[in-house]
Amino acid sequence: MLEKLEQLIEEIGALNSKLVLLIGAPNAGKTALLNSLAKSKGVTTLNVGAELGGRLAGLPQRQRHLQTTTILRELADQHAPGDLLLLDNIELLFDRSLQLDPLDLLKRHAHAKRVVAAWPGELQGDARTGRLTYADMGHPEHQDYSLAGVVPFEIQ
Repeated sequence: MLEKLEQLIEEIGALNSKLVLLIGAPNAGKTALLNSLAKSKGVTTLNVGAELGGRLAGLPQRQRHLQTTTILRELADQHAPGDLLLLDNIELLFDRSLQLDPLDLLKRHAHAKRVVAAWPGELQGDARTGRLTYADMGHPEHQDYSLAGVVPFEIQ
């Protein structure tokens, strides 16, 4: 599976949006695959929940949504000095108080470099015409996205 992912990452280099989302059920191995890829490529994985959350915790609540994108960009630059950014535990980006569009934020990072992120939600339908979801409908953090600008990589 690592070889298939590495090949896909090489192939997306010429695309406008270079975003690969690892999609699979909880405990399917998304984090393990990211860690294997990080080791193979000599980079580190950015644990968004831990690192961004730690930085935001030091800010007043009303300032957090104003600083999130700047802090995430700084963290991304620290973890991806080259052209490959690996992201795990991105659930914090869906926090309504941060007023973000998580997928759009990932896509913006993917214009400058290749981004591989573990998607914490599901793929509804197939990898061509399906939809990405996060949280159940009715949940305050529920999101539903098309696959435009995204390369899904399903883990069974």
